[in-house]
Amino acid sequence: MTTATARTVPTLDLEPAARRLAALLPGIRAEQLTDPTPCPDFTVAALLDHLVGLAKAFTDAAHKTPTGGAPVPSAAHLDPDWRTELPDRLAALVAAWREPAAWEGETEAGGVVLPAHVHGVVALDEIVVHGWDLARATRQRFSVDAASAAACLEFCSSFAQGEAVDGLFGPAVPVGEGAPVFHRVLGHAGRDPHWSPNR
Repeated sequence: MTTATARTVPTLDLEPAARRLAALLPGIRAEQLTDPTPCPDFTVAALLDHLVGLAKAFTDAAHKTPTGGAPVPSAAHLDPDWRTELPDRLAALVAAWREPAAWEGETEAGGVVLPAHVHGVVALDEIVVHGWDLARATRQRFSVDAASAAACLEFCSSFAQGEAVDGLFGPAVPVGEGAPVFHRVLGHAGRDPHWSPNR
């Protein structure tokens, strides 16, 4: 990944990560919606609601048409049609960030204005980390392609210097420099790669 300073505006394909996230949805059972996740204070249902909201927010950011802050994620707010709504939102997100103009200039998501190429990476990181959250909470497998993992590691490690910045994901979890790339992403994002619902 490159920066936009005096160089080509970077583009990343969000489709591999979004596809892996969407593939988890058929495996989620109704009784799992109240289960905990690695994301503090989020049940599976609240996490799904967050994913629906962030997919729309970052699609709007790509189009440079931000709609302001989203409601606080909650199980009560989750769309009953989330099994079809979330894949549709993810497909729109992928398509929006495939436009070169999405990565240019500045844009806003969640009330935060940043260079557009930064928000593009934030969107990818949200999909990857929360995709893993969802998979672990529902006892499913989740893999990340090498390009997405590398981009997320560069992003997360730029924040996590001893411990993550407040508001990112939480205090960093040490995993060791020799750990797999994705485990290092999770550690920088405040996740224990060995988390399970039973621990």
